[in-house]
Amino acid sequence: MQYQEFLDQIYQRYSGNVKLELGRMEGLLKDMGSPEKRLGGFHVAGTNGKGSVCATLEALCLAHGLKTGLNTSPHLINYTERFRIGGQEVPFALILDKFNKYEELFNKWEASFFEITTAIAFALFAEAGLDLAVMEVGLGGRLDATNLFTPDVAAITTIALDHIKTLGGTVEIIAGEKAGIIKEQIPLVLGDIEASPLSIIQSVAKSRKAPMYLYDQAWQVKTVSDSTAGICFDYQFKDYHYAGLKANLMGEHQAINLGQALTAFILYCEKRGIKPDQDKVREALVNINWMGRMQVLGLSPTVIIDGAHNVHGVRALMGSLDKVYPDRKLVFVLSILADKDYSEMIHLICSKAEKVYVAQNTSDRAATAEAQKEAVEKHHVQAIVADSVAEAFSAAYQEAGPNSVIVAGGSLFTVGEVISAFRKYV
Repeated sequence: MQYQEFLDQIYQRYSGNVKLELGRMEGLLKDMGSPEKRLGGFHVAGTNGKGSVCATLEALCLAHGLKTGLNTSPHLINYTERFRIGGQEVPFALILDKFNKYEELFNKWEASFFEITTAIAFALFAEAGLDLAVMEVGLGGRLDATNLFTPDVAAITTIALDHIKTLGGTVEIIAGEKAGIIKEQIPLVLGDIEASPLSIIQSVAKSRKAPMYLYDQAWQVKTVSDSTAGICFDYQFKDYHYAGLKANLMGEHQAINLGQALTAFILYCEKRGIKPDQDKVREALVNINWMGRMQVLGLSPTVIIDGAHNVHGVRALMGSLDKVYPDRKLVFVLSILADKDYSEMIHLICSKAEKVYVAQNTSDRAATAEAQKEAVEKHHVQAIVADSVAEAFSAAYQEAGPNSVIVAGGSLFTVGEVISAFRKYV
């Protein structure tokens, strides 16, 4: 079976079989020999930022000589992006081998696309002789397929409205779902979370006797500078005082994600008798491998891609752009999913937009280009419609001068398509 045949098969046979419950996954993993029980490490949930935290944890662990498995979602271009061992994507042949080995069990339990993907990750990691795994929650937390994993340290990044039809229509309900990853007496590192959803999470943590480490209380970060070269910040937790840490991620909100990952890593080291090394920490932060999140693809013109796909994420993106490019209008390439609050997302973007190129990305959930164009023009900003994201980006890129700034995003689907389109120019 070739790559595309495999991908078509698991999408077509399993994608429509999403059901938020753990019974199928419990049965499947038990029949597979419970590979998740042979793993420790980190479990990360949150509305936004969890992928950046996971990638930072991977970098920190690798810099300290730990053999690390990383499982994230979704992928931007290739399915293999979801699985990394030792910082490298797992070859497709190994993934296919695991699928073939357990295909009868996947059919027996009528496993969904995400359950299959998570089960393959557990199997790959359990057989790889890892020191630890970094597992990113797919959706919510309480009933997510990854939640049968018991980590050494858990983290919840942010809480905002997203996936409302599945997770609920208030931040308090969503907080309850994400708090489902909290395990008995397992340390929990919390990001920048508003008071009301935070109280829900704290209540669950207290009931499960999970030690909590809150942003701006137990640990702090302070941004020193932010530019297309990356972010510089100071960090403090317990007796750890790191001044002028530099990372290759851009955006002031990333300082919090980086600090959260560093706090979780220090707690893991304390638990495992490892001494964090400041030089290795600094080395790790400038070598984080994470595509599509405030990532600078090029500088003449400047091309920035960002996977912000909800109002909370776009607000953080625009805050960062305001600091890096104050009093300047930028060019945007957008394609947003129809089940997001794209009117509000576009409203925020138009505050800084000179013009916006819109298209419909390849997701079956994508908003039409015409609907996005109409939303842009309500704010008296020029909207240019293209037949595809690749064509929208190409038009923006070809019309841009060397000092122009193009910001592309609205969805991780869009980011993946822009990366592919940009490769034609380098």
